Amino acid sequence: MARRETPEVNAGSLADIAFLLLIFFLMTTTMSTDAGLGRTLPPPIPPNEDPPPPIRERNVFEVLINANNQLLVEGKPMDLKELKDAAKEFIENPMNLETMPEKTTIEVELIGPITTTPKAVISLQNDRGTQYQTYLAVQNELQRAYSELREQLAKSQFNKSYSELSTDEQKAVREVYPQKISEAEPRNVGGGR
Repeated sequence: MARRETPEVNAGSLADIAFLLLIFFLMTTTMSTDAGLGRTLPPPIPPNEDPPPPIRERNVFEVLINANNQLLVEGKPMDLKELKDAAKEFIENPMNLETMPEKTTIEVELIGPITTTPKAVISLQNDRGTQYQTYLAVQNELQRAYSELREQLAKSQFNKSYSELSTDEQKAVREVYPQKISEAEPRNVGGGR
């Protein structure tokens, strides 16, 4: 009887196949990426230039978030759902109150003379223990305040939604309501766990 040889499996290309499968799965798998906040930071002050003058207290809307995710707005506790309307009232100062931002009449291209509060600034500071979700929720409410004011102005001046405006018209609306949110460095302000 003739002895039969067992066929060998050629494993020389096994490493190549595994490598190709690895590359295939890496290329076809979607990886989730966290999106940050879209903000344009002001340029740094050149060293040979004087710092800008201090901002008057009435022009600053102070928002603090503590480590327990509680809001303190202008020194008073506030619910998140009330923040947008409070910010809108501050930015707009409809009653021209002495405790709110100074109103000034400015000339805006495509709109003409309009009374606004160009010096209004929202100051946001959070505690190091603040949850990121709360921080984002506060940012979203402040953004909504500016968005709603811009939408109202677009409808009253151009009879269109802000998103339907031309680039120049949007620029004019943003000149009336520039988004000014100043973020201070997080610190331990209390309410820690």
